[in-house]
Formats: sequence, C-alpha cells, structure tokens
Amino acid sequence: MTQPAEIYKIGVNVPGGFLERLMDAINDSMSPVYPKYDRTFSYWPVKGTWRPLEGADPYDGKIGEISVADEIRLEFAVRAEDLRSVIAVIAEVHPYEEPAIDVIPMIPWKDLIPSDDT
Repeated sequence: MTQPAEIYKIGVNVPGGFLERLMDAINDSMSPVYPKYDRTFSYWPVKGTWRPLEGADPYDGKIGEISVADEIRLEFAVRAEDLRSVIAVIAEVHPYEEPAIDVIPMIPWKDLIPSDDT
C-alpha cells in the first residue's frame, strides 16, 4: 500500500480584480494535486470586513473605520512540498497587507478507498 500524500486545503479571500492573476501565480508555483489536471480551484463571492488599526497600511479602508467589501473566496489543494512556495506567492501577489490565509490538513479521498495496490 502506498503512503498517503500529505495534502492541505488553502483558503483565502481576494478582491475580484486579483483573482485570475493569483490563480495563475499559484498554479505556476506548485505541482498538480490531481493527476492530469492543473489550475484546479474553487471560488465564490463573499463579503469581507475589517478595521485597520493604527500603524496599518490598508489596501482598502481607513484607519479606525470598519470596512466591508465584496471579495472572492478562493480554495484549492496543495501538496506539502509546495506549501511554502504557494504561501509565499499568495503573500507576494495578494494586495492586502495581511491576507488571511487558511491552511487546513486534508485527507485525499482516494486514500479512503481500496486500490489495486492493496
């Protein structure tokens, strides 16, 4: 039986105008998780809210004021060996000073079913 791949789910909200550029940059920084497919992302519209505090340099909003904006929630799977490079690319391309990046361990569904290797 083969050892399960260490896979993570990444989630991040991004302004819509940065979505395609971010997906392209992420895709270029990682190997495919799903055989014979790349640029595999899910995304949908969300509302984001934040209040920049003193010393912040916000992309959008003003210090001390609550902001609400339309954003896109982007999610995708990444292999452990690509995790650091993908996070670095998100930090580089994302316009926010502090993008909230969720990193969640995953169990690949194929690891839960019997294979011909067993």
